[in-house]
Formats: sequence, structure tokens, C-alpha cells
Amino acid sequence: MKKAGVLMPVFSLPGRYGIGSLGKAAYDFIDVLCDTGNKIWQVLPMGPTGFGDSPYQSFSAFAGNPYFVDLDTLIEEGLLDEKELDDPEEFDFGDGRALKRNVNAGSVQSSVESPERVNYGKLYVSKNKALKLAYKNYKKQGGDIDLLYKELRSETVEYCVFMAIKDSLNGASWDVWPKELRDNDPLAVAEFSKEHKDEVDFFAFVQYQFIRQWRSVHKYASIRGIEIIGDIPIYCAADSSDVWAHRELFQYTREGEPKKVAGVPPDLFSVTGQLWGNPLYDWKLHEKTGYKWWLDRMDYCLEMYDTLRVDHFRGFEAYYAIPYGDETAENGEWIEGPGMGLFDAMYKHYGKKDLPIIAEDLGIITDGVRELMAKVGFPGMKVLQFAWDSGADNAFLPHSLVSPNCIYYTGTHDNDTLRHWFETLPDWQRDYMYKYMSRSSNDWKVMPELLIKLSMGTVADTVVVPAADYLGLGGQGRINYPGTSGDNWQWRMKEGAFSDVIKSRMSEIVGVYGRYQKAEPKPVKKVETEVEVGASCEKDDSKEVLILKETLI
Repeated sequence: MKKAGVLMPVFSLPGRYGIGSLGKAAYDFIDVLCDTGNKIWQVLPMGPTGFGDSPYQSFSAFAGNPYFVDLDTLIEEGLLDEKELDDPEEFDFGDGRALKRNVNAGSVQSSVESPERVNYGKLYVSKNKALKLAYKNYKKQGGDIDLLYKELRSETVEYCVFMAIKDSLNGASWDVWPKELRDNDPLAVAEFSKEHKDEVDFFAFVQYQFIRQWRSVHKYASIRGIEIIGDIPIYCAADSSDVWAHRELFQYTREGEPKKVAGVPPDLFSVTGQLWGNPLYDWKLHEKTGYKWWLDRMDYCLEMYDTLRVDHFRGFEAYYAIPYGDETAENGEWIEGPGMGLFDAMYKHYGKKDLPIIAEDLGIITDGVRELMAKVGFPGMKVLQFAWDSGADNAFLPHSLVSPNCIYYTGTHDNDTLRHWFETLPDWQRDYMYKYMSRSSNDWKVMPELLIKLSMGTVADTVVVPAADYLGLGGQGRINYPGTSGDNWQWRMKEGAFSDVIKSRMSEIVGVYGRYQKAEPKPVKKVETEVEVGASCEKDDSKEVLILKETLI
């Protein structure tokens, strides 16, 4: 049956404390999907972010973003005091709440902060302070430290140690750490971990909270019949626990420098190409290990999500390698990737070939990439916004779609919102669009909705629409401007933005094109989870599971 879904990053959810989190707003959004006949919630990568705040440059491929830990849940569980978080002298999450409190207290203060934007600078300070306070209270209440580690993978523990070292060195990148720690010397790392046990335990506590909160959200989504699509960046960030702890799996020199780095070559959109700077995999060594690291990564992600969107899929057929130190991507070369070797290992590992993977097959697509796509059979991606610049032969136009084995997007996280994109198109592209859709310039105000309908009417098995497009937002709803830094990954939805009127229109659009899927009813009991939650839960001996005390209905 054909399906529809919505792209909504967790950080874009509404709520208190400066950023979207795994609290009430996440459950409410799942309910919005259910109320409108949508089947899918697509998120962006959920790993811990660093410089630039990009979810595609994470400190670990095996850890969750501390920013997403819901503080209201910690308040309900007695690990935080709401009054403490409301102290403007102690906590400013950059969402305008501190300004409001100060005004109420009689002070005069000006600010341009908005609850519709994430202020990562202030969030970093206040969220970390709040989480450390929760950890302190956890210990005061006799919380079991060993319990924290029972839910963590070994790679996640490596991340905890990595972050503790990084914090002790004022956030320095691992490549400038003291030699023994830089090179992950077992004795040096063990000694550090012993001397800084409390700091390592703090990061374990945060990961524990993230895991149990996310599993509860995921469980609720499953009960209601909602599938969650996760996003896997193909590359790891240079400054990550993955590279630090497993440098041999990447193309590095003995001195700790990358040999070559990732990017894409020059094209019509960039005369110097794109220099991403991520370290490249040593695929020959991965092959010798049976691709164990990648299989471990897949295991972790398939525990997190129902389906995985793999970014830059063409990099598995051949990847673009740029000499380390180059300032542009002009001097790179294409090098053969692992190809079917990696996917054959996955088939063997999981005992099946129909893996829940979506291949991001945009960009430079060669015959070799098309051949690999045909062999693996994963659905690819089509994007409506890419359909209007080359006439009737454009492969992204609705009439060009032949196979239903694809996901059709009105836009991705890298695209502008439909409304602003349409308003800023050249006249000739808008004119072609009017002709294609048998419309006129008098219809310009309703074109974004008409474009969503056009997408829903394609043969694609699944259509995904960014939340900002359903909300009819202009440029303020854009998530990312590729190749730039500063104002990305900041958009947040207003509280109550999905009004009854908007939800009614969503239901109608999804239903008219045969994509409406009736949701499962809300659970009449509390949502169960296998994650132990210590003092915040009660044991149900008859079912041998632990039940979260907070009701989710």
C-alpha cells in the first residue's frame, strides 16, 4: 500500500528549554501523523553534534544527542527541580524564556532571541549544566552507576571516554591531545578513565537517559503504527570517537594525519567542488574484518529506527578522494569503493536481502552506481524541486517516474521550503510549472499545496513532505543551506502549529491519493519498555518488564 510521511528533525519540535526533545512534543507529533493518515516520521541523524551543529558531523556514530534528552521528563522523575531551571541567573537556554522572566521581574532587557530558532551557544552552557545537575541528583538519590553501562554498547562507552578527555582539554580535537591519549594507548586511556571516572560516568548517564527516552518514543510510535526513518551519514566526523578509537579503519598516516579526505568534484553549482573534510575508510581493511564495524553500526541503527536512509550512497560504488591539506576539491580523484562486498556481508549477517534501507542516490550518478542500485534493490530518492530546470526529459518530473520503488520528496533538509523556493524561481521555470500543471500565474499562492498534491499523485511507493511545507512557511523554515555555516539546523516549529485546519488539509491530501493509513489507537495502558529506569519505574512481575510511570496518553 502506498504511504506518506513527514520529515521533522527532533531539534525542530516545539517545547521548552531551547530545542526539541524526546518529551511530550515527540509524542504529540506522532499523534499528528496518526490523525492525518501519515505512516512515516523521518528524522535527521541524532548523534551528538559539535562545531557547526551539523547532525552530519557527529562526535559518534554510536551515541545520541544530549540536547535531545527531555528535561521535563527528568523533572517528573525527581532528578531536576523546575524552579531551579526557571532561575534566569543560572539558566538561559537561548529561547527567550530568560528575557521573559527578567521582564516579569521588573528588569529591562532587550533581545532578538526567538523560541523558533535554536541558540546553540546558550543551549550548550545551560543544557550541560542542567544535565550535570540531574546526574548529581541521581547519585544523591543512590542511583546505580553500574546500571548506566548495562544499556550502552562498547562503542558508546568509547564515546563517553572520548568526551571526558575532550572536556578535560577544553574541547580540543583529539589530534592535538597528548600523544598517549591521542593514539588511544590502552594504559593511558585506562589511567585517565580511572582518574576521571565521575566525568566518564556523567556522559554514560546522559546516554542512558537518551536511550531510554528514545526507546519509549519509538515504542509509542510502533504501537500507533508509525514507522521511523533514520538517517546515516556515510562518513564519520574527523573529530569523533569512531576515528579516535579505530583509526586503523580510516586512511590515516602513522603520525595521525588523514591521507585524503572526502568531498565531491566541481560541477555546475560549484566551480571548486565541495570539500567535506571527512576521513575516508580503509575499505581493504574493512573487507579483511568482514566489515564488522559497519555491521555493528547497522545493528545500532536498526535498534534505533525502522528504516535507514543511507546518505551519499554512491560513495559505496566509488568515492571522491581529495589530498589532505588542499583548500578546494579540484584535485581529487574517484577511487573504487566496497561495492557489493559490503552488502553481501550485510545479507549474510541478517540472513536476508530485503534490508530496510533507502539509498540517497542524488548527485553524480554513473552507470556503475546504477548497476549497484539495481543489484541491491534499495529504493532511491526523487526530489520534486529538482524537476523543473531541464524540460520534459527531467528524471524527477512526475511523468518520468516509472518504478514505484522510490521515495519522492517535495524537498529534503538541504532544500528551501516549497513556498520560498517557488517564490524565488526564475520566471521561465514558474511558467513551465504552470503549463505542466494546467495552471496560471493567478494560482501562485496555492502552488505549494498543489505541488504537494502533485507529489502524492506519483507512482512512488512513499512520499515524504518536510513539516515546513505543510505549514506553508517561507525561508524561515529552511533547515540547511549546504556549503554554509552560521544559520543552519536552527528552525523550530511553533507550539500548536499543526492546527485543526492544517491537519484536515493534510488528511485530505493524503487520502485523495490513496495514501491514507488508519492509525492504531492510543494505548489504554502505559507504554512498556525493556529499558530499566531505576528509581523512576515500577516492576510488573507478571510481565517481567519495567513500566514508565509517566502516562503517554
